[in-house]
Amino acid sequence: MNKKIGFIGCGNMGKAMLGALVKSNDINKNDIIVSTKSKTSAEKISDEFAVKTTTVNIEVAEVADILFLAVKPYFFKEVIEEIKNSIKEDTVIISIAAGITIAQIEQWFDKDVKVVRTMPNTPALVGEGMSAICPNKFINEDEVEHVGELYNLFGKYEILEEKDFHAFIALCGSSPAYVFMFIEAMADAAVMDGMPRTQAYEFAAQSVLGSAKMVLETGMHPGVLKDMVCSPAGTTIEAVRVLEKSGFRSAVIEAQKACVEKAKGVWNSEIWQSVKNLL
Repeated sequence: MNKKIGFIGCGNMGKAMLGALVKSNDINKNDIIVSTKSKTSAEKISDEFAVKTTTVNIEVAEVADILFLAVKPYFFKEVIEEIKNSIKEDTVIISIAAGITIAQIEQWFDKDVKVVRTMPNTPALVGEGMSAICPNKFINEDEVEHVGELYNLFGKYEILEEKDFHAFIALCGSSPAYVFMFIEAMADAAVMDGMPRTQAYEFAAQSVLGSAKMVLETGMHPGVLKDMVCSPAGTTIEAVRVLEKSGFRSAVIEAQKACVEKAKGVWNSEIWQSVKNLL
């Protein structure tokens, strides 16, 4: 892909994506430029990824063919105001911010712009991300394909209607945290039974990885796969009984619902309104 790729902002998610691009043989490091808020951050990213960095957002906006806006959502309007007269006419702008809609981005640019709203997750760092992408009406099929090629470097992607992004945030954007908690809890239980913690983490993580691969590769319903592990009167069904009694399934559902409601409501909150007034 012979295109200049720019990042404005490079926090945890931006670094995960940048790392995947740098590891790819399809992307030349010389075609990547990153801007950060501080000189210290720019130097760290330059040292870690060997890409060009700057603290001037306009420098990135002027040259990028594909521009990742990877700043915190409450900085979006400010950054767009800064760069909107500097981007090229055919630049594809990719947002990775939860809660910022395509309509908001278009409004802040105040002109016709090519926008792709996306929601990646942190497993992109190891090439196993799950991302949703939603192009606006100005993006053509070739440009969607180019964006898809980039997101395939992070893992997998699906084109998703924007109305479903809140659910996707809870299901994929935030779920790595739930899974990490699950792995930690299983490891803690094994440590209580005398297993060394290092081994407990490795065993728990590999079990989760293998279970996920079974769902993806067999195409079987998760409930059927669960039943295959549960022998009559066995140890696993006893553990499942305790999980059900403790509200395991309900806790996961309620957690995701809370995440969705937070995603829906945060941009209408009094706090967000106050932040917008300052921008």
